[in-house]
Amino acid sequence: MRALPVGDDALLVEVASGDEAQALHAELLRRRAEGSLSVREIVPAARTVLLDGLADPARLASELTAAEVPPAPPRARDVVELPVRYDGPDLADVAALWGVSEPEVARIHASTEFRVAFCGFAPGFGYLAGLPPRYDVPRRATPRTAVPAGSVGLAGPYTGVYPRSSPGGWQLIGTTDAVLWDHARVPAALLSPGTRVRFIPMGPSADAA
Repeated sequence: MRALPVGDDALLVEVASGDEAQALHAELLRRRAEGSLSVREIVPAARTVLLDGLADPARLASELTAAEVPPAPPRARDVVELPVRYDGPDLADVAALWGVSEPEVARIHASTEFRVAFCGFAPGFGYLAGLPPRYDVPRRATPRTAVPAGSVGLAGPYTGVYPRSSPGGWQLIGTTDAVLWDHARVPAALLSPGTRVRFIPMGPSADAA
C-alpha cells in the first residue's frame, strides 16, 4: 500500500489489486460511519482510493500504510437485479474467447454475483467485478462510435452497463431496460460502489441460462 498526498487536504492510496481497493474502501466507509475518520469524500477506483477533505493527511497516510486492511464484508442491502437479454453483437466473439457456446456465456454470466468495484466513465456506469480471471476479455480493437443505452458489455475483468448512448470498446453480450441513471431519482445512480448485482435472463436467453 502506498499513500500519496494530493494538494493540502487529500490523499490517494494505491493498492495492489481491485479486491484490495474494494476492501480498503469498505474499511474507510466503516471508520467514517463509526466516527473515527473525518473525511468529506471517499472515491474508489480500480486500484486506488481517494480521500478528500482530511484535516491531517500525513497522519492518516502513516496509519494506513502500517495497518492491515480486513477483507471487504458482504453488503447488507439487497442484491440489485438487472433483467438482461443475451443478444449482444459480440456474444459469439466472447463465446469463442471463452471456448464455450453462446448459451453457456449467458449461463456463466447470469450465475455470477457481481459487486460494483467503482464507478466512472459516465454518470451511472459501474465497473462490476465477479467473473473469474479466466473470463477476462480484451476490448474491441476498433471501438464503436455509438453504443446503445442499456448495452451490457465485458472488458478485462469487468462487466458494465452503458447508462446512455456513447462511444465504447467493450464486448457487448446483452441489453437491459434498467435505468442506470435518473436525475429525478434519489439516489440518481442505481449502482454505487459495493452494491451487489445479479443479471436475470429474459426472453430466449432465460431458457439457456
